[in-house]
Amino acid sequence: MQIGVESSKATDQRRVFVIDEDEITRAALQFMLHDEIETHELASPEEAYEKDAWLTPALILLGASFLKARGLDLVTEIVGKFPGVRILTVCDKADEGLAVEAMRKGAAGALVKPLTIENVRKKVDVVLGRGGAAPLIQLSIT
Repeated sequence: MQIGVESSKATDQRRVFVIDEDEITRAALQFMLHDEIETHELASPEEAYEKDAWLTPALILLGASFLKARGLDLVTEIVGKFPGVRILTVCDKADEGLAVEAMRKGAAGALVKPLTIENVRKKVDVVLGRGGAAPLIQLSIT
C-alpha cells in the first residue's frame, strides 16, 4: 500500500474492469486505481463476460473505441451481462458527444483524456459512492 492511500478504500471488496483496446490506457488506469480498489485490465467486453463466472465488476471503465465500433447498444448489453454495474466511458475530448450519448443509454459518466490520478480516483469514488466522495449529481439529458 502506498502513502496517501486510504485503508478503507484499499479494503473495498468491489472491483473495476478496465476494458479498452489501447493497452497503454488500460495499464495507466489499472496503475492509477490498483492501490485503492481491485482492478482488472481486459482487451474486450468478451474477456469481461468470460470472467463473470468468478468475478463481477461494480464499475467498468469502457474505451470509447468499442462504442464507435459496436454502437451505443453495447452499454445496454454490458448492463444486461452485469446487472447493477456502473459504466464510465473513457474518451478523448473529441468523443465527448459519444460519451453523452452513452449516458443516455445508461452510462454513469465519462473520463476524458488526459487522465490524471486525482481525477480518475475522484470520479471512481463518486460513481461508487466511496469514502467521503461528493454525491453523484445526475443531470437530465434530453
